[in-house]
Amino acid sequence: MSRFPTFLKFFIPSVIGMFMFLIPLKIDGETTVPVAFLANTIIEFITIETITLLTVITIVISAVFSIIYSWLVKSGSGFMHDVFNTSNFWVVLRTVGAVFAVLAYTQVGPEMITSANTGAMILNDLQPTLFTVFIIAGFFLPLLLNYGLLEFIGTLFSKVMRPLFTLPGRSTVDNLASWVGDGTVGVILTSKQYEDGFYSKREASVIASTFSVVSITFTIVILDLIDLMNMFGQFYLTIIVAGVAAALIMPRIPPLSKIEDTYYNDASELEETIPAGHNPFSWGYKKAMDKAEHSPGILSLIKEGIKTVFDTWFGVLPVVMAIGTLGTILAEYTPIFSWLGMPFVPLLEMIGIPEAQAMSETIFIGFTDMFLPAILIENVQSDMTRFIVGALSITQLIYLSEVGGVILGSKIPLGTGKLFVIFLLRTVITLPIIIVAAFLIF
Repeated sequence: MSRFPTFLKFFIPSVIGMFMFLIPLKIDGETTVPVAFLANTIIEFITIETITLLTVITIVISAVFSIIYSWLVKSGSGFMHDVFNTSNFWVVLRTVGAVFAVLAYTQVGPEMITSANTGAMILNDLQPTLFTVFIIAGFFLPLLLNYGLLEFIGTLFSKVMRPLFTLPGRSTVDNLASWVGDGTVGVILTSKQYEDGFYSKREASVIASTFSVVSITFTIVILDLIDLMNMFGQFYLTIIVAGVAAALIMPRIPPLSKIEDTYYNDASELEETIPAGHNPFSWGYKKAMDKAEHSPGILSLIKEGIKTVFDTWFGVLPVVMAIGTLGTILAEYTPIFSWLGMPFVPLLEMIGIPEAQAMSETIFIGFTDMFLPAILIENVQSDMTRFIVGALSITQLIYLSEVGGVILGSKIPLGTGKLFVIFLLRTVITLPIIIVAAFLIF
């Protein structure tokens, strides 16, 4: 019996999935990927004001139902129980997120929560994008996951990803989705693969905290903020070199190297051994065909998409609201990040970095929000200093207002403490590379 229908079942969804998440497009003079373009189109069509209100309602529903299903109706099963029954810590965090969202939306309450640099920024600038991206990702991610693409790519790249990054070959798709598309999409994809038993705790943690780089679009925004758009090529090449160096080192040192290689629900679905009589291509193709043959139909795809959207809406949005607002409050209303950067001033001056004092104040503030370093440094005169700060803010990668918050809201086993240590280590690894690149360029 011909396997051509099965091949089409593998090929068509996989090509659509890759197009949606991995192919950069030039639209109206801006570089983007289809999933981000669709998300922005939804925002424009419905209006950002409506999306923001829907986001607030979603976050409040998450808090209310989490209290009901975690504290009042503790036992049970079904969709509502799976989504809203959680630990006391997450119930409190979702509730805090709901309070912050309502205060920021109504502009009632302490300025440190409602300010345009704290809660209002997280609610108005970030949440609508996440809300819409989660809709698109929820329905299109299964095209990458369920029709054989990961089985095919994973087998082809297993002998590359394992020795270089200590990761299974199928993580190649996650990593590309993050680098080319959007870091939050990469985190969602990674979390889903972790829950399905394809990544261990360590592997999911490595992928989420090492490859969830901001998109090319965000890179362009940073360059525009620091007025170095004419240096996109040098800037992005520096980010790639520093990012790859961090990706080679980070999985081999604590805390990531100390995380257990155990699986969610203690069940592993990953098998990378290539049997005798097959090469990576032929075995990958066979596994892809087997996966496609048993893949779900359109109704199952829609059901899974709806569940994924609700999981991410109710689980991630309130956490991003809570953590992002608290982080930006720390950055705006306390001197803690300036204090942390002070020991670097003599070192930066010794190296010959212009305006070292201004740069030192930005080194750690990126943990709260990726844009804050660029905003703080945009009026500095030195092109070199602005270049270093801009590139570092991207290669540090972990920032609580988005990627860090999404990781914390997912099932990936990384807490705030580990994320901060990872942020520090990435800073130590990538900063020297960026400084060397800046001296070569300038």
